[in-house]
Amino acid sequence: MSSPTHHSHDSHAHEHTPSPSEVKQGLADAVALCESRGTRLTPIRAQVLELMLKSGRSLKAYELLEQMQVVHPNSKPATIYRALDFLAEQGLIHRLDAINGWTACQHIHSHHHDLLIVCTVCGMFKELSAPHISQELRELLATVGFSPNAPETEIRATCDTCRQQSSDK
Repeated sequence: MSSPTHHSHDSHAHEHTPSPSEVKQGLADAVALCESRGTRLTPIRAQVLELMLKSGRSLKAYELLEQMQVVHPNSKPATIYRALDFLAEQGLIHRLDAINGWTACQHIHSHHHDLLIVCTVCGMFKELSAPHISQELRELLATVGFSPNAPETEIRATCDTCRQQSSDK
């Protein structure tokens, strides 16, 4: 088995806060991708994605709602969830079940990532491309009569920073 290719993106804001040009490019890429698929990145969807891109970390739906209400005071939870559903369907964001949060996909065109590694302590995440591991997992699941429900596998873990902080106590 070959080793995974590491294309990682940190969710810790202190590790990488996206620049305004990175956010602008992320939005432009999202618009282009949606147009190529015949879908539309509405202003609300774009605003939710922009908040996620600017954060540089994973966010919970209520955090997004609070931020949206600053810009659009009448925003409701359903507004956020509809936008999140659309953005996830388009592959523009990832749902992180381990922490009940969401994160923007940082490179929607350049890298395929099939493994999401999530720190269950702080919410940091990494996107990895490991097609051989994913293929072996699909084959293993098939031997017991299952198939994956998503193109990505989420792995719950503890990042080095949190592990070190825990051992320092």
